[in-house]
Amino acid sequence: MSQALARIRPVQRAVSIDRDEGGPRPLSRREKAAIIVRLLLAEGTPIPLTSLPEDMQEGLTEQMARMRMVDRETMTAVVEEFVNELEAVGLSFPGGLEGAIAVMDGHISPDAATRLRRQAGASSKGDPWERLVTMPPESLLRVLEEESIEVAAVMLSKLPVPKAADLLGRLPGEKARRVAYAVSMTGNVEPETVRRIGRSLVTQLEAEPPRAFSATPVERVGAILNVSAAMTRDEVLKGLDETDAAFAEQVRKAIFTFQHVPMRVAGRDISKIVRAVDQPRLVAVVAAAQSRPELVEGVEFMLANMSQRMAQALREEGAGRGRIKDKEAEDATNAVVAAIRQLETAGEIVLVSEEEDP
Repeated sequence: MSQALARIRPVQRAVSIDRDEGGPRPLSRREKAAIIVRLLLAEGTPIPLTSLPEDMQEGLTEQMARMRMVDRETMTAVVEEFVNELEAVGLSFPGGLEGAIAVMDGHISPDAATRLRRQAGASSKGDPWERLVTMPPESLLRVLEEESIEVAAVMLSKLPVPKAADLLGRLPGEKARRVAYAVSMTGNVEPETVRRIGRSLVTQLEAEPPRAFSATPVERVGAILNVSAAMTRDEVLKGLDETDAAFAEQVRKAIFTFQHVPMRVAGRDISKIVRAVDQPRLVAVVAAAQSRPELVEGVEFMLANMSQRMAQALREEGAGRGRIKDKEAEDATNAVVAAIRQLETAGEIVLVSEEEDP
């Protein structure tokens, strides 16, 4: 709708107040847009005007301030044209380079996206904070840690509240307190100053060299060890302890194995996980628990949080399988872990942190 407001063509009608200034004249696009917006607002219809560039929002508001009365014939003609314009639209494209990059995200290479974002940042007159709010918390945290208290306060004030709270919680206690206090002092900061700070931060973040891997080293090692054999995982962690104990501890926190299921999976999510794993793998996991005590708690947790009919069927089939070979047991538990990770990545489930109760 906001794009259509910027495109509607001149209508051969006049705003009533202009008739005293030399007779009827064609309406400008901005005048017609003002008529449509005023009509929709009068009807209580929400309009996504914030998606328009700020200069267009300001121009539209100023135009509304200059207008007074519009005759019914003019209003009807403008509405008819606006409706025809909407019906004629077959496909719409995002406005500006930043919008196009957002649409193409994931379909072009990270290097190309970075170069285009730098180009957009250098030439755009739009709001740099629209770009900043989409950046990952890890990137924003690095800036918060390096910038002054005053800049950090402005940054947190412009970010969405949940994201700002998350970043504030990651700062060291003393700096977090100072930044929080500085937020109370940002009331008199000029809008142009905030814009300049935003542009500076975007430039700083976009200037970072492109990374070959999207995940951190801790995440990559943890993901590999998640599906490694238990013996391999223990040996690697033991070696990491001897080489870099701090890194080893971070990797341990990133690892998620079948033994973590009762502690980090919410019972209500078990049904989703069960649907994502093949039945033979579930049977193998249940059967393996008969001879592997370390699996019992996880298996019982899963059985207790699924339908009792399915739980009983799995128990009976598992009892009939007898002893499961180590390789099959690990493949089956890894399949459950892989399903949990896929559901988490897709946002369908949320794992409980180790500090929280499941």
